[in-house]
Amino acid sequence: MSETSLRHKAEAPTRLNFAVIVCSSSRYRELKAGRKVDDPSGDLIVQALQKSGHTVISRAVVPDDTAVIEKTVGDALLSGEIDAVITCGGTGITPTDVTIEAVQPLLEKELPGFGEIFRNLSFKETGSAAMLTRAIAGVAGGKAVFCIPGSPQAVALAVEKLILPEAPHIVKHSREQQ
Repeated sequence: MSETSLRHKAEAPTRLNFAVIVCSSSRYRELKAGRKVDDPSGDLIVQALQKSGHTVISRAVVPDDTAVIEKTVGDALLSGEIDAVITCGGTGITPTDVTIEAVQPLLEKELPGFGEIFRNLSFKETGSAAMLTRAIAGVAGGKAVFCIPGSPQAVALAVEKLILPEAPHIVKHSREQQ
């Protein structure tokens, strides 16, 4: 890692407050029906963040609905408490995979390298099916935003290899003034 990158990381906040938003109509229906929701991917995200010293300020399960996802992420971006947002699910290519369509317009700047590196790492683990994910990241309102696939394997990869190492660095730069 370059000396500049090391210095920037050293100047970044060490603890962030996260919003975790799981985009899944099936889990949402279970919740609305009053049943206990099995959410292994959401649990993995929360556990990894907390283990690394970060705080999860909010956690939500929302349906695969563009307007609902956009509002939920938008509310998190307006919160003075939240530094970073992770959405989980809805990054594929089926007609119900609408997370990217909901979140992308909210981003001030995209970080194309996130999706590129995620797909590269995923390809090494899962093969050519990695091309089916549209995982993205970006910044908005001085906050980092990550949209990752919903499978536990993809969550572990994205959170451990990309989000945890770089989220504080991204937040630092997204808050710099000209």
